[in-house]
Amino acid sequence: MTSQVNSTAEQADGALVGEQRTTGDSGGGKEVRRLDRVIIRFAGDSGDGMQLTGDRFTSETASFGNDLSTLPNFPAEIRAPAGTLPGVSSFQLHFADHDILTPGDAPDVLVAMNPAALKANLADVPRGADIIVNTDEFTKRPMAKVGYATSPLEDGSLEAYHVHPVPLTTLTIEALKEFGLSRKEAERSKNMFALGLLSWMYHRPTEGTEKFLRAKFAKKPDIAEANVAAFRAGWNFGETTEDFATSYEVAPATTAFPAGTYRNISGNLALSYGLIAAARQADLPLYLGSYPITPASDILHELSKHKNFGVRTFQAEDEIAGIGAALGAAFGGALAVTTTSGPGVALKSETIGLAVSLELPLLIVDIQRGGPSTGLPTKTEQADLLQAMYGRNGEAPVPIVAPRTPADCFDAALDAARIALTYRTPVFLLSDGYLANGSEPWRIPDVADLPDLSVQFASGPNHQLADGTEVFWPYKRDEATLARPWAVPGTPGLEHRIGGIEKQDGTGNISYDPANHDFMVRTRQAKTDGVDVPAVEVDDVSGNAKVLVLGWGSTYGPITAAVRRVRNAGGQIAQAHLRHLNPFPANLGEVLARYDRVVVPEMNLGQLATLLRAKYLVDARSYTQVSGMPFKAEQLAEVFQEAIKEAVND
Repeated sequence: MTSQVNSTAEQADGALVGEQRTTGDSGGGKEVRRLDRVIIRFAGDSGDGMQLTGDRFTSETASFGNDLSTLPNFPAEIRAPAGTLPGVSSFQLHFADHDILTPGDAPDVLVAMNPAALKANLADVPRGADIIVNTDEFTKRPMAKVGYATSPLEDGSLEAYHVHPVPLTTLTIEALKEFGLSRKEAERSKNMFALGLLSWMYHRPTEGTEKFLRAKFAKKPDIAEANVAAFRAGWNFGETTEDFATSYEVAPATTAFPAGTYRNISGNLALSYGLIAAARQADLPLYLGSYPITPASDILHELSKHKNFGVRTFQAEDEIAGIGAALGAAFGGALAVTTTSGPGVALKSETIGLAVSLELPLLIVDIQRGGPSTGLPTKTEQADLLQAMYGRNGEAPVPIVAPRTPADCFDAALDAARIALTYRTPVFLLSDGYLANGSEPWRIPDVADLPDLSVQFASGPNHQLADGTEVFWPYKRDEATLARPWAVPGTPGLEHRIGGIEKQDGTGNISYDPANHDFMVRTRQAKTDGVDVPAVEVDDVSGNAKVLVLGWGSTYGPITAAVRRVRNAGGQIAQAHLRHLNPFPANLGEVLARYDRVVVPEMNLGQLATLLRAKYLVDARSYTQVSGMPFKAEQLAEVFQEAIKEAVND
């Protein structure tokens, strides 16, 4: 399996790392080889437990101290027929002894639990890579389901790969004989056998997985011990079989991280923790009004576990009720959140407009997925930017924040809450399926380092009439932020009217006056335009680059990996990445004007590029993809190299 060793070659994330190969003896007469990084993909039927297998391997890898990035890939159908291509589920993990940014372009190792898994993933596997196949599933009927007339294990079609045939099902059943399980029950543990084998191959810790299994099946101790036995059997198989003569070590990424305490975290979990932290820093109760929708549902599941932090979760009967309840909670003085995906945003749009009119803090968390309509629920996309920007009737501006990595979802949630609370406005938080389900190491912050988000509620009259009477005006604004006062219902003397009809400036009374409407529309726009966002930072190592790559959201990892590749090859290129999409950073126009070419990679058909062209009159050139999968670093590097050539030749 020497294909996994990169000697003075580009890494999957574009870093140039010298050869790091050592050989030794594992104690059993087998060679131990040192690698700097590995990409593994587990693939099988949706009922084979590939996500659990990948999660456990990832957890042990995180505890070992490697840098890592993951890409779970779920089947779109809830329960596709077993053994079919639509039912294939996969989990890709890239781990290394150095800083990495993506789950990797192509797997070094593919674990295929059945013919469908092999066929669905083979096109991504480079020549010379290792393929571990469960030979028990390569019988006539499973192969016929996916169009194999002959076995690919026997017809020579896999000669370009290192194929390791392993009867996973048979070995698992044999290992669990003493437990008295039925064949079907025993077969379910074959994913743990595979996990044990891969854990041996890459010297992963085992104690955490055994503890996890005993906790997961605490109410069924026999099943727990059977899974532990299957896991150990896989480890022992690797140690004793002649087919695996080499195991591999990937050292901890000791230089990749600042000092601190780390844990592996997914984007949705980081976002959930960020919302809780924001509420605590604001000293407000957190209220989530939500309706389950893929891939946002995990936020509802997670927040429902944290009542001890003052979190209230409401699973509504539909999307409209979810945001309506959240807006009511905002009126009542809570940090209010609603979570959804693109189809849900469409249903929530009228209430978002109402929140703009009421000028209340509300976080709209959109975990984007493929569209249009119900689209591809389990696939990723960045195609809701224009919907977040303009998808409401009337002039209804809303600030937009987008995290760039799974761990960054924590900080983005705090930032979105800061804007909502400071400026009394709904705020869009645009994550996506790639960030939501992917994971990476996250440095657990010190609470003392978190921003102060405390707010001051209105407590008394704020305006004096001509006759000297002191009254409360619900739309009298802060001069710096243009935010209106936040008056909690029930506070004596602060009674005021709200509703969807246009308000009179200051008093909040219903107004149909044309001049007042013009003023209020322009004031709400000015408030959004005036949101304080940091300047965009440009990474231009040489200072002489002619090409700028500008991205937003989850394209950060692939873009940065591609930029590294270009620079390693001698190319001069600059990079910038946007967290704030409305308003744009104040210096963005000046930054764009400095470069001959601006390339904007997006997982849509060019939505950010359209906004840039309109606002800055810059020739922003789109490179787009809407395949439901993230960009690969290699493809972006080729695009960037071509842009550099064009700029030089002009």
